[in-house]
Amino acid sequence: MLWHHVKFDWMMPFVLGTLVGAATGGQIVFAIPKYLLQGIIGLFVLYSLWGPSMKATRASWLTFFGIGTFASFVTMFVGGTGPLVAPFIRDNTNERRTTVATHAAFMSWQHGVKILTFGLLGFGFGPYIYLMIGMMILGILGTWSGKIILTWMPEKYFRTSFNIVLTILALRLLYEAVTNSFF
Repeated sequence: MLWHHVKFDWMMPFVLGTLVGAATGGQIVFAIPKYLLQGIIGLFVLYSLWGPSMKATRASWLTFFGIGTFASFVTMFVGGTGPLVAPFIRDNTNERRTTVATHAAFMSWQHGVKILTFGLLGFGFGPYIYLMIGMMILGILGTWSGKIILTWMPEKYFRTSFNIVLTILALRLLYEAVTNSFF
């Protein structure tokens, strides 16, 4: 819905990295405990948002290839890695629609490759078809609603809200990591 705001020059290296990361992660998907990766991602996101200022990651072909590879490797274990990718996109965009559109495009590619990888590994999607259709319909409605809000939201409120949402997601990851490691 915001495709004309996507930073397409970053897309190819991210997609290639996604292919490498998913292929690698698909080979060892059951070897690393999920809670461990959730905790690492949660801590990384919190540090990138609220820790001492890191030198901004310069947008380059290699940077986004590396982000695509690492995030797609991790997504094979923990599901959604949006909070892991978001700080890099946030630091390299200066307009809310570009931030959201580029992040959405990256996540669409990443999840598409993940679906393909799990299919090749033998996962049967058939029993979940109605759930997937419902998720797609709700996803479209949520995206449409979000686009409306994004259009009227001032840039400074977007940046603050974006950081708050990422913080909440990171804290949720840490909570899940702690509760899953003990139970």
